[in-house]
Amino acid sequence: MGPDPHAIAEAPSQIERVAATLREKLLRGDFRPGKRLAELTLAPQLNVSRTPLRLALERLAHQGLVEALPFGGFRAREFTVAEIWDAIELRGVLEGTAARLAAERLEDPAALQPLRGCHEGFSEAAPMEMEQFLDYIARNRAFHRELWRLAKSPTLERALEAVCALPFAEPGAMVFGGSDDAQAFHSRQTIIAIEHHRSILEAIASREGTRAENIAREHARLSRRNFDWVMENRHVLRKLPGGRMIAIPGELKPKPQRRKGRR
Repeated sequence: MGPDPHAIAEAPSQIERVAATLREKLLRGDFRPGKRLAELTLAPQLNVSRTPLRLALERLAHQGLVEALPFGGFRAREFTVAEIWDAIELRGVLEGTAARLAAERLEDPAALQPLRGCHEGFSEAAPMEMEQFLDYIARNRAFHRELWRLAKSPTLERALEAVCALPFAEPGAMVFGGSDDAQAFHSRQTIIAIEHHRSILEAIASREGTRAENIAREHARLSRRNFDWVMENRHVLRKLPGGRMIAIPGELKPKPQRRKGRR
């Protein structure tokens, strides 16, 4: 008998599911940076065989969230502050290119309607409550994905997905502070972001590619400001997705435990 066609069809979705689960665990801090991700341990935990698990780990290694070891296997990555800055900068370059291509390749103004719908759904009220903030994050993510789609470049879209997989590089990588100062900071950031979205949309509609590119690159700097704020308020860093993957200068790292039986 040949291979089960249903099993073949389910394999990609299974790999996606495992990769998504592992990514969530990594960003949540379930795996200490540098910790080896043992397939024998993970496979039963995730209720999956080793083949799709290995393929999922390879996908995460391609995204940069885990690191392949020289003699086989993978370990959780750790990121320096400079690496996060670089990832945000790269996202700005790629997203700027997407905005320029969207303006240059726009043929039918009606194609902008989904992007316009994302923008019109934003709440411009500030300060916002948590429920409004979560709604903003979802709409913001949809706006950016729609912008990528308008570039009509699958290659560029894949590159953006890859860089946005890294901690704090995602357009929606924002935090909602509990203090009045934190809430005021993020409310200001949100107002600026909404205005950027409006300007990007306007530039694409007018076929002004260079303007759209410059605004999109400037827009990505909001993520840099947000990350810098987090680094200045480190008491919230470890509570954020991906926060435990950031190497803090001067912070003592826990010593690795020695295996039993070794001297």
